[in-house]
Amino acid sequence: MTESPGEGAAGTERRQAAGTRSLGDEAARVLAGVVESMGGQAREGQSLMVERVCSAIEERTRLLVQAGTGTGKSIGYLTPLLTHCARTGVRALVSTATLALQRQIIAKDAPRVVDEVAEATGVRTRVAVLKGWSNYACLHRVGGRYPAEGALFDIADAESADAEPSSDLGREILRIREWTASTDTGDRDDLVPGVSDRAWRYASVSARECLGRQCPLVDECFAQAARDRANEADLVVTNHSLFGIHATSDSDLFPGVDVIVVDEAHELADRVRDQAAREVSQAMIGRVSRALRTHAKIPVEPIEQAAAALAAALGPLDEGLVTARPEALVLAMNEVGAAARQAATAIQASHVDQTAKLLARGALDELLDALRAWSDDPARSITWVTRPEESGGERLSIAPLDVAVPLGTAGYGDRPTILTSATLALGGSFDAMARQTGLMVSDIAWEGVDVGSPFDAARQGILYVATHLPDPGPAGPSPEALDELVDLVRASRGGALVLFSSWRAAEEGVRALRERTDLEILVQGEETLSSLVAGFRRSRDSCLVGTMSLWQGVDVVGDACRLVVIDRIPFPHPANPIAKARAIDAERNGYNGFRSVSLTHAALLMAQGAGRLLRSTDDRGVVAVLDRRLRTKGYGGFILASMPRMWPTQDPRVVREALGRLSQERPR
Repeated sequence: MTESPGEGAAGTERRQAAGTRSLGDEAARVLAGVVESMGGQAREGQSLMVERVCSAIEERTRLLVQAGTGTGKSIGYLTPLLTHCARTGVRALVSTATLALQRQIIAKDAPRVVDEVAEATGVRTRVAVLKGWSNYACLHRVGGRYPAEGALFDIADAESADAEPSSDLGREILRIREWTASTDTGDRDDLVPGVSDRAWRYASVSARECLGRQCPLVDECFAQAARDRANEADLVVTNHSLFGIHATSDSDLFPGVDVIVVDEAHELADRVRDQAAREVSQAMIGRVSRALRTHAKIPVEPIEQAAAALAAALGPLDEGLVTARPEALVLAMNEVGAAARQAATAIQASHVDQTAKLLARGALDELLDALRAWSDDPARSITWVTRPEESGGERLSIAPLDVAVPLGTAGYGDRPTILTSATLALGGSFDAMARQTGLMVSDIAWEGVDVGSPFDAARQGILYVATHLPDPGPAGPSPEALDELVDLVRASRGGALVLFSSWRAAEEGVRALRERTDLEILVQGEETLSSLVAGFRRSRDSCLVGTMSLWQGVDVVGDACRLVVIDRIPFPHPANPIAKARAIDAERNGYNGFRSVSLTHAALLMAQGAGRLLRSTDDRGVVAVLDRRLRTKGYGGFILASMPRMWPTQDPRVVREALGRLSQERPR
């Protein structure tokens, strides 16, 4: 714990005075200062959130906080967190799902809270962000000196002899080089405008590819500098994937942390499962084989033969969930394992230098990780087969069935833990989210609280369910549903965010809108997501159409988004291997598989999708659901209880008239 420069005895006196007050009282004072500095007014939900977070920290319990859009939840947890750090000298962690929220915390919210905490306590806390290794440029690779990885940079060097590189890739590479000479962070997000994933792959390395102390530029390493700053900070801001590594491996990425906050907690379990998933295929083993041959100079025939055996075993299998492991697949994976262990021994005995050994071992570790996942108890993992069109051949994937145990034990430990999101109470209960995120696997007490939202959803929004349409079928949107979509968008004259549950449905919807309206139709995939959202925000009368990436995180304030159309309730596809395996497991444990998995998944996405409409107290509009099952099926009530409580109607005439009025109103 350190004093702010120049605070001296006065700072010490403030800290001593703070010690006589409770954390709740101190945090309330800090919150008042933050709100005043922002020129805002106190929000009841935000104040309640600060109070409950303080209680959880002091009582060392766990808390789920549902805080609706507009509550100011990041200030609501940063205030007690940073106040606690300043008072006690402990460290805290915030994990988020999106880079956008990380940027908001680091650049906007945390500095304001740090200032007010320093004023109240005399201690200026330090905040740092920590991302995965590959988010930072590798100076060794950027310089073209990384072993066996210089080809593209050779091309860029050749092109740089001209006044201007001739290829987009060459231009991006040269721009990365120029940027790394001036940046202090090496963080990809600080490179504006950004570069393609392809270019960035040749400017970064994963943690397992890093040469570590063998790298000649280790003292200038951006990733290591970020890790050092995080280890010295009072508050570390990270992402769910890194937190998942912390929870599911032996690596303690956040030493000394005393309090954990998980923001966007509704995405935690899925992000951690995705991070822990492993994949093996003949093509993947082929990449490992090439690395072993190139770097370690060892024989690779055994591992290549094992790859061929794996391909032969996967070939006859149906795509999708593997409910029982066939003997041929087990034998093939045993052969892959034996070849991988043999390769590990050969690397150790190789006469190549230590750098080459590190590179070879890094490539092999990817395969060994997949083999370790395969060797875990099959009853506690999900195994499935896919046949990607772009690469050919089958892939075998293995993921943990349940991430609740590692989250609730290694992830949280015995620390006070706060999970927050705008959507946590599904069907009116926190139980499903508490179960998924590991709050039920320990004896530490937990509770859920809904601190509400400053929005008046019933006054600001209309929820329209088109009950006159037929039930949606597997063949895509019905002609009637497409007619309804076009009519709604025409009535609104644009300003529509259209959310589809599949690419096939989205393509049909785009075709209908482009053929039957003269509006600007922005489509996911035709530009970067950030560019599309920026364009939608600028143009009052455009339409933004997409699939799952748009159901969450799109934040467009104002009447550029006055209509949200949802094509159907987004249940997981019946063949989705993860959902299918989790449903089977739920039934095995005495729960209803459909309700525990498919219905909670759909309710969460419906709540998130509908939440795109109202982003400020001045917003008004319509959420239109083209799936009558929301009103005609028994499970519809569970979904409705998870969504914002807007004024309901099933009358097409009423909703079209309302959209017409909204389209004619100009922004105030």
